[in-house]
Amino acid sequence: MKTPNGYEMIQLFEQFAPKHLAMEGDKIGLQIGTLNKPIRRIMITLDVLEHVVDEAIVHEIDLIIAHHPPIFRPLKHIVTDQPYGRMIEKCIKHNIAIYAAHTNLDIAKGGVNDWIAEALQLQNVDVLVPTYEEPLKKLVVYVPRTHADAVRKAMGDAGAGHIGNYSHCTFNSEGIGTFLPEEGANPFIGQQGKLETVEEVRIETIVPARLQRKVIRAMLQTHPYEEVAYDVYPLDNKGTTYGLGRIGTLSEEMTLQQFAEHVKTSLHVPAVRVVGELASRVRKVAVIGGDGNKYIHEAKMSGADVYVTGDLYYHVAHDALMLGLNVVDPGHHVEKVMKEGVANVLKTMCAQQKFDVDIYVSQTNTEPFTFI
Repeated sequence: MKTPNGYEMIQLFEQFAPKHLAMEGDKIGLQIGTLNKPIRRIMITLDVLEHVVDEAIVHEIDLIIAHHPPIFRPLKHIVTDQPYGRMIEKCIKHNIAIYAAHTNLDIAKGGVNDWIAEALQLQNVDVLVPTYEEPLKKLVVYVPRTHADAVRKAMGDAGAGHIGNYSHCTFNSEGIGTFLPEEGANPFIGQQGKLETVEEVRIETIVPARLQRKVIRAMLQTHPYEEVAYDVYPLDNKGTTYGLGRIGTLSEEMTLQQFAEHVKTSLHVPAVRVVGELASRVRKVAVIGGDGNKYIHEAKMSGADVYVTGDLYYHVAHDALMLGLNVVDPGHHVEKVMKEGVANVLKTMCAQQKFDVDIYVSQTNTEPFTFI
């Protein structure tokens, strides 16, 4: 087992929630402290408040991964005898780094919005508001026939060849490769100064752009040749679509009132605000965790019967009424699902990498509202 440094931990985490998925202008990434240190204990939290940092100090945390950036607007000053300044001071004094994953974690496959959709037991889930389409590449490599199976497997295991619900997809054609090892060469097949002919397989596979380096590295490590001939082509094929929110269906139709109770139970909230006729029937559900006010039209256009989002504004509620769109507002704090979600993802990834890291889920309640 290895104790990683902060850069290794964040590089690992960003394989799950890459920065490029974040909305423009979002304040993500390292916000306080340094990653140039060993990371033995990580705490996952929704918000970073002073009492959250106090909890981190008690548990000797090296790195906090938060969903909501503690520094969202430019700082004019840091006054350490006031709560916000004290929070920053405590982080620095106790060498606690704070890293924020905000809209990139919302948008990521298996991220915040998927966790909320899963909690609501939605089926046939898809992206509500597309924001990014991942580019695809075609990787072609020439391999001696004796090693073709091993190279195909290595590329597939690294993420190449995914088409829909199929993995390890390749096309293979056989031919004759020629090469002449020159002085200084150490050929796997053949000898210096003699033209060699080899039965080779041309392996073609599709690769998401974000996995290109990983797949090529796996291919090179498995390929027997000293110098490997391969090509990478950009494609116009449609890649994976990422975006904000999710749209899905309930297993059975229910009334809006029944669905509101379902939201309360599923997302563990004491109350919800509801827009619409309580007796109306709902089955198709749109979801955006946090503040989704600006996307009510996308929810309506998606064909949703009801839209689940937080921080609903008074006049936006009027707009929803006029659109004929039911809304259930369980509050912003339901994004707390990210705490267990991120913890489970990191535990799995650290085990795969043999990283010796404790993952701790914050127990501090950061819900600012009390429901009476």
